[in-house]
Amino acid sequence: MTIAALEALSFGLGRTARAAHASGHRFVLLTGDRSVYRHELATAHGAYGVDVIDVDTFDPDAVRDALARLPDLAGLINTTDTWSVPAADLAQELGLPGPDPEAVKLLRDKARVRRTLHRAGLSAGTAVEVEPRPDSAELVLQAVGLPAVLKVSAGTSSRDVWIVHDYEGLRTALGEAEGRAGGGTGVGAVDAVGGSGAVGGSGGLNGSLFAEPFLAGPLYSAETLSWEGHTRLLGVLSRQTSRRPAVREEAAAFPVALPPGELAAIERWVGDVLATTGHEQGFAHVEFVLTRRGPELVEINRRIGGALVAEAMCRTLDVNVYEALVDVTLGRRPRLLDAPLRPTGPAVAFVLVYADEPGVLEGWSGLEGLNAFPGEVSWYPVRAPGDSVRHVGDQRGCTGMVLAEAPTAELAQHRAWSAATTVRPVMKTAERG
Repeated sequence: MTIAALEALSFGLGRTARAAHASGHRFVLLTGDRSVYRHELATAHGAYGVDVIDVDTFDPDAVRDALARLPDLAGLINTTDTWSVPAADLAQELGLPGPDPEAVKLLRDKARVRRTLHRAGLSAGTAVEVEPRPDSAELVLQAVGLPAVLKVSAGTSSRDVWIVHDYEGLRTALGEAEGRAGGGTGVGAVDAVGGSGAVGGSGGLNGSLFAEPFLAGPLYSAETLSWEGHTRLLGVLSRQTSRRPAVREEAAAFPVALPPGELAAIERWVGDVLATTGHEQGFAHVEFVLTRRGPELVEINRRIGGALVAEAMCRTLDVNVYEALVDVTLGRRPRLLDAPLRPTGPAVAFVLVYADEPGVLEGWSGLEGLNAFPGEVSWYPVRAPGDSVRHVGDQRGCTGMVLAEAPTAELAQHRAWSAATTVRPVMKTAERG
């Protein structure tokens, strides 16, 4: 029997392959750009290897034909945002286990999710779609107020997000959005960090532009697993973002040590949020801000967490969480949902290492010194020498990640950050070229 993945997060293929083989299945990856997975494909070998099929994953007919040639196809995995709707449609068409495509379409529309939760009393603010041009500023002021957030309905990788605090900043952001709106589809290669989007894509807004209220407070993500409408909170991840107007993620740590009562309240809240939006099975990566009023949603990704989130869960919970992904893909209740959940492994943190300026990556300085730092420090390359890095204001500018372990998430974060500050991408820029 065969389990196929329609693209994937750039990290986790090896663990997915081990989980698939443990269930007695061959694991196959369909991808339009295998270079995104170079780190995983180089380390996933032997009995737990990944069979790769090169296919244009934006071409439904080509994907359908590739799947038809696989012997005894039992399930179709999707861990990305961009391919979540096509994967759900294909699973339904082929009679494979999978989520309701309509629920997946709702979760891919951030504006619809916000409005749905607002109507249900689970979000203090709503979302208002706006035309990407400066004269939309008055509408934003009247409907949302300031400060506000502008984002696109199907965005990924923190791309096309503006946080505005004053009227002039709002008009400037709307003008930038107008400029990007004419740049194409906005969808390109697989995202090497998050849930997939446009690593190399050029321009375009991925969906419609909308405005919503700014949420004041620290950012977290709830890592959850659901089956038949029951949701279990696997843990909470801290998330650190940059001070740039177009916010990009800089670091994360797992698991956050919250008071038991507060953790239970978050689990109840995230269960209500997912139930209201129709997410009934599988992993979800739910980003939220812990405001003075309590948790407020940022966005829902109906997948396992990107970057090194799942790796952190595997290490801390001392279990291959991808076994639950395989269970869900095969249409059976995930064993992780009922297993004792005790963090017996180390806490984990990782820091994203960005290029300072666009150019061609030549390599990194400082990697040779990472083993001098405490915390079993590991380097996870996202790019390779020779890669072109055209955008540094969002996750597309990430060249790699530094991961560290410690007894607590706070200490792991300190270790990862101290090590990451010594790593610097070496770029060949136009001035140097």
